[in-house]
Amino acid sequence: MIEKIISVLAGFIIWGISLMGYSGVAVMMAIESACVPLPSEIIMPFSGYLVSTGQFTLLGVSLAGAAGCVIGSVLAYWVGYYGGRPMAEKYGKYVLVTHHDLDIADNFFNKYGNAAVFISRMLPVVRTFISLPAGIARMNFSKFIAYTFLGSLPFCFILAYIGKKLGDNWNTLGVYFHKFDLVIGTIILIGVVWFVKRHLNIRNSKSQIPN
Repeated sequence: MIEKIISVLAGFIIWGISLMGYSGVAVMMAIESACVPLPSEIIMPFSGYLVSTGQFTLLGVSLAGAAGCVIGSVLAYWVGYYGGRPMAEKYGKYVLVTHHDLDIADNFFNKYGNAAVFISRMLPVVRTFISLPAGIARMNFSKFIAYTFLGSLPFCFILAYIGKKLGDNWNTLGVYFHKFDLVIGTIILIGVVWFVKRHLNIRNSKSQIPN
């Protein structure tokens, strides 16, 4: 089961970005920010790799990624605004969203208030789900948009830059490897394995707790 999920996620990310270009970057990041666990730690470095091949620009993929974060976060915000935590818990299980993930986001927002929307964009797990408690708390929508974009832009830039530098330095590893695609594929595989296993392990551990 895990192998199948890994194959689908990795293939979906590569297919979407390769087919749709900048729009693909935005769409992938929108999906991730809409509380669907599609790892941005794979999306943006792969986009950065394509920067190193000349297909994209670093600024372009960073802006596309940040715009996608805003789009997806708005959807999650309105789910929180109108449906609240019960809706997130009811339907989140279908996309590997756990109660633990939601608890982390709730606690973070309660601790830092509106600033949590900006701060969390640089943090794993929290960044994906922070929009839900922001919507539940009825955070000012204009501030929500601004904080989401401003927090997402450096995050997307840094991850894309890492992917770009891997591409720039590929020639120094040419003695050991023949194709950079092999390394990108390996990175994607490792990242998705960790991501999927983490969510499935949390779900399984909760299901084993006696009522």
